[in-house]
Amino acid sequence: MATRSWHSLPEYQALRALMESGTTSKAAVRLGLSQSAISRSIASLEARTGKMLFERDGGRLVPTSEAVQLNRRLDPLFEALDRIDGPPTPAQETLRLVAPPTYAHRFLVRHIAAFLKANPHYFVSLEVASSDEVIRGIQELRFDLGLTGVELSRQGVKLAPYRTSHAVCAMPKSHELAAKETITPEDLHNQSMIALSRRHARRAQLDRMFTNARSAPIVVAEASTSFAAVDLAKEGLGVTVINPFPVMQYRSDDLVFRPFAPVIEYRSYFATPEAHRSPAIARAFMRHLRLHTLKNPFTSA
Repeated sequence: MATRSWHSLPEYQALRALMESGTTSKAAVRLGLSQSAISRSIASLEARTGKMLFERDGGRLVPTSEAVQLNRRLDPLFEALDRIDGPPTPAQETLRLVAPPTYAHRFLVRHIAAFLKANPHYFVSLEVASSDEVIRGIQELRFDLGLTGVELSRQGVKLAPYRTSHAVCAMPKSHELAAKETITPEDLHNQSMIALSRRHARRAQLDRMFTNARSAPIVVAEASTSFAAVDLAKEGLGVTVINPFPVMQYRSDDLVFRPFAPVIEYRSYFATPEAHRSPAIARAFMRHLRLHTLKNPFTSA
């Protein structure tokens, strides 16, 4: 007859606290224990499971894949304990959401409003940050869900594809190039252009295309977001080559959007903590976005 394994709640609590905090000192403060008690619990859990659960990286303890898998299996246990220890009335669920300005302003605001009207028992906290800070915030478990258009691979962060789009050239309806079906680098030679700032990786890619085509647009202004670039184009300052998602949804009546060739592909992602199962509210909001994101000729799911 097989011997049944025994379970230790303090060991599981130490594992969870250490995964969320990254150091034994922070985990100890979180649980009201000593660092040595945390270390002993982790050592005992490793000995009992026969698996190495943490690797040291500088001053932090990084969970192994075995630790991540074990932690996921423990989710139902701790959810049950929360229900036992929690208040008799259900607490309002909160979504800690983070996104860069292009997604946060206008696009997410409208979807958050619709989501909360349909789910009044939910609460959303929206933080606007750079793409680097989005990933860092998810990595440090400060947020439940992030949106990003930059594929930054970081340990502790899971990226799920959301949208794919192809570059477009945006211009006023009265612009001479508006009559063309597709815009090429050669078409933009000597044309006034609003460029994205050089911190964007796509700026260097586009500059190489112009160089290869011996095309020299006249850059009259730079902008750090696609929304700012198309707003400058709307004022008649020139044309701009941008990712149409999500800006096209708000400027399709004001400007003309034409496909740009050669193709420049953009991808948008949902970012979630890798070591934790996304809370129900985060999963619900992702479903809401997938269902209610408007379609256009340049963007697909």
